[in-house]
Amino acid sequence: MNRTSLTIFLALSTAFSIGCASKNYVRQQTTPLINKTNELDDLTAKNTKDIKDVDARAQAGIAAVNTKTDEVEQKTQAAAQQAAQAQTLADNAVNRVDSLQNTVANLDNYRVVTETAVHFAFNRDNLTKKGKDALDQLSADVSNTKGYIIAVEGSTDSVGSSEYNYDLSQRRADAVIQYLASAHSIPAHKIYLIGLGKDKPVEPNNTREGRAANRRVDVRLMSNSTTGATPAAQPTATTQPAPPSM
Repeated sequence: MNRTSLTIFLALSTAFSIGCASKNYVRQQTTPLINKTNELDDLTAKNTKDIKDVDARAQAGIAAVNTKTDEVEQKTQAAAQQAAQAQTLADNAVNRVDSLQNTVANLDNYRVVTETAVHFAFNRDNLTKKGKDALDQLSADVSNTKGYIIAVEGSTDSVGSSEYNYDLSQRRADAVIQYLASAHSIPAHKIYLIGLGKDKPVEPNNTREGRAANRRVDVRLMSNSTTGATPAAQPTATTQPAPPSM
């Protein structure tokens, strides 16, 4: 090997050694940085997941609170409605008592000329033929009676709530009034309407017959005591009540 070849060989060996040393140095310097970067990536991913979990729990909590709030508001509204309904029922009861007191006070100035009872089937408010016949018989005395009024009292048996029975008694009384107006031209201002519901039974409600007797409308032809009736209507005859419907 000549001097030139040796020189070239030594130069290449030195370059190779320097290159390997440089790579090792770079690897030694960069490996910790890469590991640290990976750790940071893992930590970032974990923090992101934790944040999402916390957010999900927070949203679920907010939704639960909103649901509870809605339920409380609904219950509050329901309670307010029930209170309003109770107040309305109480007011209606007071008004009904006042109306009855006024009507009864006015009726004290009248005496009965004739009367009848119109009976109805269970939970019905339509007039039967017997009921119409009874009203026809009572109305025959109207033309002979001066200063008259007709008192119409609707009643029911004890089946059902008080409010429902008040309404049913009113409907029954209305059926009587409509018939008197249409069939006998009795003017509305001559009629006193009272819906008694189940408050004035004529028989105990613990039997079928008693309940049937209480499903009725009492109709009274009455004359002002200061005016009186014509001689033809002087006797206070009582029309026989129509037989109750079973």
